[in-house]
Amino acid sequence: MAITFHEVSKVYSHSKSRILLRNYLTGWLRPPREDRFYALKKVSFSIAPGETVAVVGSNGAGKSTLLSLVAQLCFPDEGTIRANGRIAALLELGSGFHPDLSGAENIFLNASLLGLSRARTVQLYSGIVSFSGIGEFIGQPLRTYSAGMNMRLAFSVAVNVDPDILIIDEVLAVGDRNFQKQCLEKIFEFKEKGKTLLCVSHAAEIVQELCERALWLDAGELVMDGPVKEVMAAYSGRVHPRAIRSAIERSP
Repeated sequence: MAITFHEVSKVYSHSKSRILLRNYLTGWLRPPREDRFYALKKVSFSIAPGETVAVVGSNGAGKSTLLSLVAQLCFPDEGTIRANGRIAALLELGSGFHPDLSGAENIFLNASLLGLSRARTVQLYSGIVSFSGIGEFIGQPLRTYSAGMNMRLAFSVAVNVDPDILIIDEVLAVGDRNFQKQCLEKIFEFKEKGKTLLCVSHAAEIVQELCERALWLDAGELVMDGPVKEVMAAYSGRVHPRAIRSAIERSP
């Protein structure tokens, strides 16, 4: 399998605000009960090599947490995760980049984080710059780039390093229409090569065009896993998650 989750949970704490000195001393003498919540709770699924899978759900459902766990940007509190092959993740604009470095320097930085040698990056460099369309701005600091330029460069690095697994979180919402079309064409080319795709998007038409399968998360729990059209139909409001949970609980 390309990706396997087994009973995976990720827990966070709400209590991150500043604490007054008197409350800190009180807490030190008598530790309060920590206010914790499950971003993901006992989630299990497997994705075979070459599958294209969407993760859908409302804001706060746990989608980005799931992608971050696959990309090893954080680790589960419970359960096990296995991911086989090189992973390229586009989780937020500028991730893996440094704003004070030039676009060219950030290409080498980002490629090294993805496991490429400097020699291999040199071979890929011209193709990355050409696909990004950054042109003469490639030598300018990244802080001078627009959000669209930032996304172009990040996407170009990710797809040109030839990953086994590509993870995308809503980044195609940024950028002009022509570049979005260019990105989609590259993703379809990626699919034809038998690579694995895991993506999050609130655009139902993009999800159904790119993916054959979908995972629906609700309040950190996996409530439906199946063909993308069936899952999207349920997610659009025709079936409530409680009904799906009841059906799962009743199944042998």
